[in-house]
Amino acid sequence: MTSMATSAATLDAKELAKLSNAELAHLEREIARKYIGRLSWFMVVWPFANLICWLSLWPLVFTGTLSVWVALPIATFNITISYLPSHDAQHDIYARPGQKLRWLNELIGHISVIPLVSSYRTLKMTHIQHHTHTNDPDLDPDFNTHAPSPLAAIWKALKARNPQSEFASSYEKTLDRLDPEQARLAKRDTIILNLTYLAILFGLAASGYAMEAWLIWVLPLILAGVYIRFFLSWAPHHPGDEMGRYRDTRAFKSLLGVIGTMGMTVHIVHHLHPRIPLDLTPAAFREMRPILEARNCELNGLYE
Repeated sequence: MTSMATSAATLDAKELAKLSNAELAHLEREIARKYIGRLSWFMVVWPFANLICWLSLWPLVFTGTLSVWVALPIATFNITISYLPSHDAQHDIYARPGQKLRWLNELIGHISVIPLVSSYRTLKMTHIQHHTHTNDPDLDPDFNTHAPSPLAAIWKALKARNPQSEFASSYEKTLDRLDPEQARLAKRDTIILNLTYLAILFGLAASGYAMEAWLIWVLPLILAGVYIRFFLSWAPHHPGDEMGRYRDTRAFKSLLGVIGTMGMTVHIVHHLHPRIPLDLTPAAFREMRPILEARNCELNGLYE
């Protein structure tokens, strides 16, 4: 087994097919260990740089230095990618509880999703439940992103900003069955964020900046929400009719999906080893791919 672990890349498909599930799991873990625990400074700088870029759009547009129509695609990109550093923080990738840089993990988790008007506590609590109960119609808080087609998935994502949507109720139900105190704090954070968001929008509108608010925050937030729910939830799990390790998610091919997800197109690796940083997930997948193919995982259409 030791020789196999050190030369997994040299084994061909026929050799891998002869290995037991335990042997395949050993090879897979050996690859994962190479990537887990590696702090990526790119992912540390990203949330701060992205937030500063988005915030700088406001004075640039207000002073006429930058056209609001130029700011629109920039803001949409900023808000779309703002979720990813928080996602790594949700999995304690920057630092685990008790480590010196734990404060950084939590800081990144909170500030990176400010443009998304999302509560880090809510995201973390519900996301961990998603990993635990993937594709379970009763317990997976993201099960509501499932849809029979891309257009149906996009339509469901468009309706998600409605406070009465099935997405909101699913997250609330998930919080209600978890730690009461943490759930209370998560709900409090969500209320504060949404009230602050609405107050800022009303203030901007009253000051004559309604169009700027719409094009720098409201519309980009809607578009970002659709992108995130489509490429980070629907596509990696579609059709979502299986549960269990190696069966509840997959890899898929999409240039647009690669641009704003940092490896979510190889989502199966993230579910198997969630403590691998997102930006290192594609490299881990390239090494694991022969092993995943030997397990008949869903990798359809992936780039060679």
